[in-house]
Amino acid sequence: MTQASTPVKPTSPSAPLVWTNILLFLLTFLVAVAVVPWYGLTHGYSAAAWITCGVFLAANELSITAGYHRLWAHRTYEAHWSVRALFLIFGTMALQNSAWVWCSGHRRHHLNVDDEDLDPYSARRGFWFSHIGWMVRAYPSGVENFTNIPDLRRDRMLTFQHRHYVPLVLATNIGLPLLVGWLTGHLWGTFLLAGVLRLVLSHHFTFFINSLAHMWGSRPYSEANTARDNPVLAVLTFGEGYHNFHHHFAHDYRNGVRWWQWDPTKWLIAGLHYVGLTRKLKRTPVFQIQRALLAMQFTRAESLLARAASTAAPSRISELRQHIAGEYETFTAAVADWAKIKEQWLTEKKRAVVEHWEHTNFQLRFKELEQRLRLQRRRLRVLQAQLA
Repeated sequence: MTQASTPVKPTSPSAPLVWTNILLFLLTFLVAVAVVPWYGLTHGYSAAAWITCGVFLAANELSITAGYHRLWAHRTYEAHWSVRALFLIFGTMALQNSAWVWCSGHRRHHLNVDDEDLDPYSARRGFWFSHIGWMVRAYPSGVENFTNIPDLRRDRMLTFQHRHYVPLVLATNIGLPLLVGWLTGHLWGTFLLAGVLRLVLSHHFTFFINSLAHMWGSRPYSEANTARDNPVLAVLTFGEGYHNFHHHFAHDYRNGVRWWQWDPTKWLIAGLHYVGLTRKLKRTPVFQIQRALLAMQFTRAESLLARAASTAAPSRISELRQHIAGEYETFTAAVADWAKIKEQWLTEKKRAVVEHWEHTNFQLRFKELEQRLRLQRRRLRVLQAQLA
């Protein structure tokens, strides 16, 4: 384990190879694409082996998304010790390093997103680097530095995992699949599916967030960085594919904020909250989400207007420009009203005048403002269609 006490310096293309990681990724991949099919054709796999593979894969992915990512890296909620213990067991099995290392690197990623020198897996350095290349060489941007996780270093459970990571990895990745295989009477078939194939799939599903989720998809909330929303990736990554939302609202326990968006990690956290195993779930106010969406629509409307200026009649461009300006004035007025109401609510809350504020006039005023922004977004969509 190497720690850096000095600022990270620019990455170097000639950084030394990390042979442990290279051999791990190479050998598991070769077994998954060669030995797993061969064994299936010559011996076949039992239903128990496939079910174990699916259960372990889901447990690994959810332990990374709900545990490593949303619980520990971003502190978007709190969880009962039993839930944290399960996340730690199956997060270790996912073989993506200890929670200390994972969360420290992820916090650096958010702080320096897209910086080719400081972001550990900057997508601006290409698909290969952001997907897996950053782990096969000892780049300075990936040097461990735990100064940004003082909260996690105080957690005894995470400290235990970090100190005993290698034996825990062996126990979960070799011991658990072999144990289930022995119990079901299909030792090697279960090990190949639930041990090796599961690990390879789990790795690359997660790696897609660092690579494809910064290259493929839409940016409805912000174009300040490369993070994108992609419903296809959301399916593969248990809800992490709504990455543009996540980078804009990193402290929300949800990634798929719409009810219809596929985010089983969000549903798991909310379900555990229902039975009292998670608490203090952080949610971004609806108005802030609507404000971000609308701000992006204004940006794109201005861009479309600039392109249309070369072909449309000047009088038409002037009319549309006035229309956009009027809508923007309405938007800024709504934002000012929201800030004023929020300040009033905070004052009332501090004075303990309103115990259940959600049933008071404040909520009604907030909802009225949210509805104003929704209607404005619809008007802007119509305007954009005219410009396109």
